[in-house]
Amino acid sequence: MKIDVPYDKDGKQTIEISDSANVRFLEANDVEIGDEDAIIRQSVQNPLNSKSLDDFFKDARDVLIIVNDATRPTPTEKVINVMWDRLKEVNFRFIIATGVHRGPTEEELKQIFGRFLDRVRDRILVHDARKDEEMVYLGDSSNGTPIHVNREGADAHKIMIISSVEPHYFAGYTGGRKSFLPGIAGFQTVERNHKLALDPAAKALALEGNPVHEDMVDAIKTVEKEIFSVMTVLDKHHNVYAASSGHIDDSFTDAVQRANEVFAAPLKQKADIVVSVVKFPQDIDLYQAQKGTENAKLALRENGIMILVAKCRDGIGGKTFAELLKSCETPGETLEKIDKGYVLGYHKAGKMAEISTWAEMWAVTDVAPDTISSLFMKPFGSLQSAIDEAVKVKGEDADLLFLMDGGLTVPLVD
Repeated sequence: MKIDVPYDKDGKQTIEISDSANVRFLEANDVEIGDEDAIIRQSVQNPLNSKSLDDFFKDARDVLIIVNDATRPTPTEKVINVMWDRLKEVNFRFIIATGVHRGPTEEELKQIFGRFLDRVRDRILVHDARKDEEMVYLGDSSNGTPIHVNREGADAHKIMIISSVEPHYFAGYTGGRKSFLPGIAGFQTVERNHKLALDPAAKALALEGNPVHEDMVDAIKTVEKEIFSVMTVLDKHHNVYAASSGHIDDSFTDAVQRANEVFAAPLKQKADIVVSVVKFPQDIDLYQAQKGTENAKLALRENGIMILVAKCRDGIGGKTFAELLKSCETPGETLEKIDKGYVLGYHKAGKMAEISTWAEMWAVTDVAPDTISSLFMKPFGSLQSAIDEAVKVKGEDADLLFLMDGGLTVPLVD
């Protein structure tokens, strides 16, 4: 049989495997998609626990609109389109919630704003977490995290958030409160928050008792402003499946329920070999693509082989996690070093090292093979060669699972 696997924005890798092979596929659930503009418009016109959008805009001296960067598939352009006629009458500015990511390229700005880019270009700000002079201290979270956020967020009269909600491997879900922390938070704040990712309670689909989520909620409480939130939920093809607007907590909670309908995928049993395919745009670098390993591990048997498939067109991304892994001889040594002192990015290294203690991690990427090898992963030039080798290692009767959107789909084993 031939199997096509997405690779990069419009590319693919095609493999051939025996018809007798024990192959299964797991991806986000199929859901019915309606008129996307109508879905967003209906949401905006019927906000949850909030005044109407017209009333929100009516007395606004200025509105800061927080939008995601290009590592998220958020349909920002579609949301802007629905409210453009009203929005253009308001004194607004956009801020790109980069967290600690780099700023967007011109191509990525087009990805975010689409046909509106030229009309709003002079109203776009890019958050830079490392510019301490642009941050304002707003208090401490219940976990002791000092909350520093971009001054633009503190000074704005009103705030609008445009985001998308999908599972996140340690925050539980993306969206909502995440636009503030890490979205427009200072570097030290993000570092303290992400250290909490090492807590076992910080995992996909988990909110109650999740210290990372609790920290993020506390960050929102320090921003005493009127907020209008637009949360979208996409299907596996990045079409708009649902949208919830209004109060930041209520719209997020509602969107979480809809996100579960898409991304929580039932699985009867784990597999010997799991191929985790990380799709565009999450395949931008290894730092982002690592999320695909966290979901894949839920479907992998002990001593199994995980094959990460991700373009990684920007290389490894964050260097800190890679430098830590490179400096260690074993995964156990990595975990010991993290226990002695945390630096932002170490949570990525810790998650990868933890998997490496009980399974093999292989990778099909555009990253240099020697770099991949230094990260406790075995590099392959093609998915075909990786599959062939994995079958040799685990045997012809090995159970093979393709997780077709590994960055977002969460396997739920019965």
